[in-house]
Amino acid sequence: MRMKTFRAANSTAAFAKVKAELGSDAVILSNKTVTENGCKGCEIVAAIDADPVTLKRSTRENVIEDALQDSIGWQREWSQIKGHILALMKPQMDLDSLTPKQKLALEYLEREDVDGKALTKVYCELREDRDCSIITALDSMVDTTPFGSKNWSGKFHAFAGPGGAGKTSSLVRLALKEKKAHPKTRICLATADGGRGKGRLVLKHYAELAGLAFREIITKDDFILLQKESNQFDMILIDLPGLPGQILLEEWMVLYGMHKCSDLAIHLVLNPYYSTAQFERFIEKYKSEQLASVIWTKLDEACTFGAILNMAFASKLPVSALSYGSGLKNSIAPATKEMIWRLLFMRKLPGGDIQP
Repeated sequence: MRMKTFRAANSTAAFAKVKAELGSDAVILSNKTVTENGCKGCEIVAAIDADPVTLKRSTRENVIEDALQDSIGWQREWSQIKGHILALMKPQMDLDSLTPKQKLALEYLEREDVDGKALTKVYCELREDRDCSIITALDSMVDTTPFGSKNWSGKFHAFAGPGGAGKTSSLVRLALKEKKAHPKTRICLATADGGRGKGRLVLKHYAELAGLAFREIITKDDFILLQKESNQFDMILIDLPGLPGQILLEEWMVLYGMHKCSDLAIHLVLNPYYSTAQFERFIEKYKSEQLASVIWTKLDEACTFGAILNMAFASKLPVSALSYGSGLKNSIAPATKEMIWRLLFMRKLPGGDIQP
């Protein structure tokens, strides 16, 4: 057995080192908080059964080869399957079988970058009933659960998603909105994003300004401590890091002990202008039983909004909030279906502005 100790600023960075050097088969033997030069960090001890005969020297060529074997193979196969299905379905989408109004609506959705799978579903709904409106056809494909204590009874809320998606700003905006609506609500902002990044400083700054509690989660021990003192708060909002490389959300949750927290809901924060391939990757990367909703951000920067429909259809997750504009005040709204329809068909942002 090969065993090694890894140290980093947080569990995420330490685990990334483990996977990079020992691979995904490594076993985590310990995960604890350490202090070095006055700074808290994470120490992970990991081990793997190593067969010297089968191990190969890491070179640029074999790293590329392994990556191709691990990812491109299944991606190509799945893309081919989807391509064949859509190729078979598209000839059957006889738009002349729809009413002129239905046909116009379907063509509009295609221009809004609604993908083939969702379009096929809409087409089938419309074809079955010539009196069916486009909103009625879409109604079963999109669900909303507006963010707020009224609709979300759980205490812990974690914000996950790729780097730069707007997790930290969305968390702050929702915390300020909740505090304004319910001044007596005891809110705690927590960061699990490394303890040294810009997001941590932003979170700490606004927590101090708004009179909210602030906590840092560097290792599993810190989350256990936060759970023990959770009776002091009505709502705990946790800023998760953008997960590097091949690290999956489920792996990260286990590493920090959050997978056992029955009172935790994870909200996936996304922008509408990622590519189709990226959205498919996000569904796999952030898959979790605790994943509860999608929050859409930077809507004022988007050219089309079909991605909202695509993700709702593919993930079956409700939309909980819509974020727009650069300011922290009056720039996020708990999502409703009416807001989504206005955004999709009228290009009207939740704040009332028309997106050109």
